[in-house]
Amino acid sequence: MKMNQQSTIQIYVTGGTFDKDYNFITGELYFKDSHLSEMFDRGRSTLDVDVKTLMMVDSLEMTDDDRQIIIHNCKSCRSDKIVITHGTDTMVETASKIAANNIEKTIVLTGAMIPYAFGTSSDGFFNLGSALAFAQVLPPGVYISMNGKYYVWDNVQKNRETGFFQSIN
Repeated sequence: MKMNQQSTIQIYVTGGTFDKDYNFITGELYFKDSHLSEMFDRGRSTLDVDVKTLMMVDSLEMTDDDRQIIIHNCKSCRSDKIVITHGTDTMVETASKIAANNIEKTIVLTGAMIPYAFGTSSDGFFNLGSALAFAQVLPPGVYISMNGKYYVWDNVQKNRETGFFQSIN
């Protein structure tokens, strides 16, 4: 699904709850493969996207080296529109590190509170669609898209009591 770099949305997969699978025997969540291809097929998407898996890690285990890989890829990709799937626990921290690099592209991080593999109870499908829409219309900058809203990277926090993202101010 690749055309020219200006219309292509670069998607980077980094892991997080978004792409976790459920082991019905042990009850554990684990990583296997990204669900993005299936999500694009189910959503009947006609967007020009380039999906690249950078890593499959829980965001609580993400290191500064992992974040440098994300930053390097954001800087070096040809597209000026980027969506990053990321775990919600440290999404704001990663957004902050990306923003510190002043990359002149529209970069939107998104994730899920419930794995896509859980089916209709997952918010991942909706969050991905919202992030893709916001990436197409927002000016260059770093944003977080969750629950149908977007936030500038430095004005958002995860409310650990409600499970929703919210503005700080």
